[in-house]
Amino acid sequence: MAPFLVLLLLASSLNHGYAQFHPKNEAFISLSITQNGLDFVKEMLVNKAISSLIPLQLPNIEKTAKIPFVGNVYMVLSNITIYHIYVPSSRVKPGETGVSITASGVTCDLSMNWYYSYSTWLVPVEISDRGRAEVQVKSMEVGLTLGLENEEGSLKLKLKDCGSNVKDISIKLDGGASWLYQGVVDAFEEKIGSAVENAISKKLTKGISRLDSYLETLPKEVPVDDHTSLNVTFVNDVLLSDSSVGFETNGLFIKRNPSLPILDLYHNNLKLPILCTNSSKMVGITLDEAVFNSASALYYDAKFMHWIVDQIPDQSLLNTAGWRFIIPQLYKKYPNHDMNLNISLSSPPVVEISNQKAGANTIADMTIDVLEGDKVIPVACISLVIQATSVLKISGNNLVGDIRLNDFQMSLKWSKIGNLRMYLIQPVVWTLIETVFLPHANTRLSKGLPLPIVHGFILQNAEIILSTSRLAVCSDVAFTTESNKRFPISFSR
Repeated sequence: MAPFLVLLLLASSLNHGYAQFHPKNEAFISLSITQNGLDFVKEMLVNKAISSLIPLQLPNIEKTAKIPFVGNVYMVLSNITIYHIYVPSSRVKPGETGVSITASGVTCDLSMNWYYSYSTWLVPVEISDRGRAEVQVKSMEVGLTLGLENEEGSLKLKLKDCGSNVKDISIKLDGGASWLYQGVVDAFEEKIGSAVENAISKKLTKGISRLDSYLETLPKEVPVDDHTSLNVTFVNDVLLSDSSVGFETNGLFIKRNPSLPILDLYHNNLKLPILCTNSSKMVGITLDEAVFNSASALYYDAKFMHWIVDQIPDQSLLNTAGWRFIIPQLYKKYPNHDMNLNISLSSPPVVEISNQKAGANTIADMTIDVLEGDKVIPVACISLVIQATSVLKISGNNLVGDIRLNDFQMSLKWSKIGNLRMYLIQPVVWTLIETVFLPHANTRLSKGLPLPIVHGFILQNAEIILSTSRLAVCSDVAFTTESNKRFPISFSR
C-alpha cells in the first residue's frame, strides 16, 4: 500500500562495464515524488485495498454473559462478514523515518448470524433462539507507517507500525427479545470492535508483505533495445522529507549481456538537484548528461555508428557525374561511376546540456568510394565536426529527441585524386548531413529513452527543464484502466 513504490520502482544490477569505472553509490538519475504524486497513487491504492479486503470473514465470537432476571446466557456470533468499507478521508505523509498512511472516519458494514441459549429455575427446559444481525462500525481510524531502505541496489519495504481503532458500533438485530439487544451490545461490542481491528490490521500486514515480495520480482534492468538496457540500480539512501520521497539510481546505459568496458564519462559522484520547481507536478525525474553519453559510448563500442550510404534523396550525387563540376578530377578519372559514402564516427558523440539547449558534438569521417565492377575504391576522406541541437519531448513514458543541424566544419583528411576545393563541397555535404545523417540519427532517437516508470502508469502534461549538465522531466501521472485490471498487488488471500 506504499504509493511511491508502485509509481517508481525499478531495480537493476550493476554490470561489469561501468563497475570498472564508477563506485556503486554513483547516481546519474534521480527520482522525486511530490505530495501530489503520493496523494494520487494513495487514492488508487486505497480503492484497491478496499476491493481486495471485502468480503472479509471474521472468526466466530462466543461468550457467556449474566443478564439480570435471565441468568447466564450463552451467545455465539458466527458467519461474521465485512461486506462494505467506506473511507471518507485518507492522507499520506512522508517524514524522516518513513511514510505514514492514515484513513479516518472509516465505516464498516458487517452481517452475522447470532444464537443464544439459556435456562432458568423458572423454566426447566433450555431456551434458545437464532437470527441475523447487521452491525455498523463507525468512526474507525486505520494507520500504518512504512520504512524504506536500500539493500544492495534494491528497495526494501518494511512495516514499522500498523493499527486500527474502532470508536463506535451500532447493532441491529433481526428477531430476538428486547433484552437481547442490550445483552449483545454489552457482551460483544468490545469483541466485535477488536475482531474488526485485528482482521483489517492482519490483512494490511499481509498486503505489505506481499508488496515487498512483489518488489523482489521486478526486472533488474530496463530494456532499451536488443542490445542495451538502462541500469537503474538504487544507490545511496532514500531521500525523505516532509513533502516528497526521493530516490537515486545509477542510470547509465549497459549492455544486456556482459561486454567490453565502456569509456569513462568524466563525472564524479554528485548529488543530483531536484529541478522541478512546480510543486503541483506529481513526479520529478532528473537526468545527468552522463546518461546520454553512456548510451553514446555504448553504441560506439558496439560499432553501431558506421554505415554505408548507397541510397539518398538525390541519387545523382551517388554517381561521379553529379560531382563533375564540384570535383572535376573525380569525374575525369572515374566517369559515370557509381559511388558509396562510407560514414563512420571517429569517437562517441558528446552530449552537452545547458540552460538554453541540449546538443551533441560529433566527429565523423566521410569516405568517398567509387564502385568499379566488384571493386570498392576509396578516393578521398573528409573529416566532419558536426554541431547539432536537439528538441526534446515526452512520448508516452519515453524521452525522445529530434536533432537539428546547428553548424559543422569540414577538412580534407586525405585524397587520392588531388586537392579538393572544400568551399565547393561544403553545400553538398551540408545537404547530405541534412538528408542522410540526421534522418538516420533521428530514426534511432525517435524510439526514445525509457524513463523509470513502472508499467501501468503514464506521464501526463510533462514539461522538460534544462540546467547545466542536467535535464529534468516534471510531470503528472495517470494509471491506465487496463493495467488496473492486471495490477499485481492484492490484499486478499
